[in-house]
Amino acid sequence: MGSGADGVLELLGKTKIDFMSKRYAAFALSGVLILSGVVGLIQISRGRANLGIDFSGGTALQVGFARPVSMAEARAALSGGGFADAELQEMTSKSAGGNSLLVRVKRSTSIEEKAAERIGALLRERFPGNELTIESTTEIGPTIGQKLRDDAVLATTIALIGIMIYIALRFEFRFGVAAAVATIHDVLAVLGIFYLLDKEFTLLVVTSLLTLAGYSLTDTVVVFDRIRENLRRRRHESITDLINASINQVLSRTVVVSLCMILAVSALYWWGGDVLHDFSLAMVLGVVIGTYSSIFVASPLVMLWRGPIKV
Repeated sequence: MGSGADGVLELLGKTKIDFMSKRYAAFALSGVLILSGVVGLIQISRGRANLGIDFSGGTALQVGFARPVSMAEARAALSGGGFADAELQEMTSKSAGGNSLLVRVKRSTSIEEKAAERIGALLRERFPGNELTIESTTEIGPTIGQKLRDDAVLATTIALIGIMIYIALRFEFRFGVAAAVATIHDVLAVLGIFYLLDKEFTLLVVTSLLTLAGYSLTDTVVVFDRIRENLRRRRHESITDLINASINQVLSRTVVVSLCMILAVSALYWWGGDVLHDFSLAMVLGVVIGTYSSIFVASPLVMLWRGPIKV
């Protein structure tokens, strides 16, 4: 059993890739990713990005039907009535034999009359004879949206500070700084790509970013652990060769774990419904970028930091 597991983790065999020689090209790419993330973050803070109702304000209502209705038909009805950007999610119905839909629309789509009333009228017109009940309605104002935006930024900042302290205590300060920079890099990179793709920023996306911060930390710790091990056993080797060797030794394990994560999250993307599309896309991007940053951002920063490393 153990040898089988080892065989899976040795997917790439023994590699001898000179990762550190490619660090400057990687830094250039990372600079572009970070810049896009900073621009996206500024636009989000100004309310100029594609913000979901959690951050921009809007209406969320749960609509119950006596008989099951098609999500596609409900979406077509709302789109034809001026709610093309409405988000739909199937919920547990309160009535036997029927189903419920959670409909979320941004404030900007509510023009002349209340969004909840317009949505109810559109769905009644689309499904005549199917008794419709407005089970709950929630209005999210711009003030609440601003508070949620501020809280999301604060939560992300606290998580990054915690990561730096944890790594600094487990290894040493330079490792903590390198891990924190790599994690910030990952969060900003995914955020920047989402901004460039005009994806909607919701609380689910923020959740994925915080999850990715943890994944990036785990991946970086694996590499750092091997570097520290080799520092004890190969003291006379140059730091560049030692870090290259360390990354190559854990490369198969890193690739296998990343591929497993990508396969699991890809399943969410294809079969998890529209609500989970952006969350799963952020996770896939984050796993790829997190693996890249452990090798090409965190490790080179440790190498470039002058002075002896404590082991």
